[in-house]
Amino acid sequence: MRILLTIAYDGTRYSGWQKQKAKEVVTVEGTLEQGLRALFRSETLECIGASRTDRGVHALGQRAVIDVDTTIPANKIPFAIRPFLPEDIVVTAAEVVPDDFHPRFDCVKKTYEYRIWQSPFRNPKERLYSTFVHEKLDIAAMQQGAKAFIGTHDFAAFCAAGSSVVSTVRTIFDCDVKQEGNCICILVTGDGFLYNMVRILAGTLIAVGQGKKNAQDVAAIIASKDRRNAGQTAEPQGLTLLEIYYDFA
Repeated sequence: MRILLTIAYDGTRYSGWQKQKAKEVVTVEGTLEQGLRALFRSETLECIGASRTDRGVHALGQRAVIDVDTTIPANKIPFAIRPFLPEDIVVTAAEVVPDDFHPRFDCVKKTYEYRIWQSPFRNPKERLYSTFVHEKLDIAAMQQGAKAFIGTHDFAAFCAAGSSVVSTVRTIFDCDVKQEGNCICILVTGDGFLYNMVRILAGTLIAVGQGKKNAQDVAAIIASKDRRNAGQTAEPQGLTLLEIYYDFA
């Protein structure tokens, strides 16, 4: 059976999602595979992930598939795997999918959240899950700037060096900025994202909120296709992969 897993994790102590050749490098995917191999008593079991989150980035809705011969019902796998995983990785759902299903290529959209803690003082409880900004941000300007991302654009200005993608064109379905107390959340949904795209988007909107850039500048930055015109790449710990969507789920 090919089984689609939904995985939540705290990425603080991991070197990103993707397995590394060096065995001493601890990753979410590698740790998950160890647990799955122990559960299913298979030394060769591998998972295929939907999104490669970076070091320190978190997820509530990561997806991955496994091919496994088991009598365990799919909906019981999240409970069966629990003793074989550390507390910062949780399989929250499992379902049978067609044999030709691919978690990355069959994805129709993804949603990310970027959290900012705005306060004169750091919040120790937020230090692993948000980026700290001590000055007051202009939320209205950030919201206006966020609207410029919506639509189909060439996002070359929001792609970090080292990417090997064929096209930098992506479609953003929604981008919004919300504030609850000291916490500011940037929520963005798109059909796909470039390397560090959401963190560069967040860094650009933070610069707008600080008055270092104007909200009207965002459209021009996109049009320039020049990474030097966008904001800094925001810190990884503020980023969480919330959801990956498919036509059936």
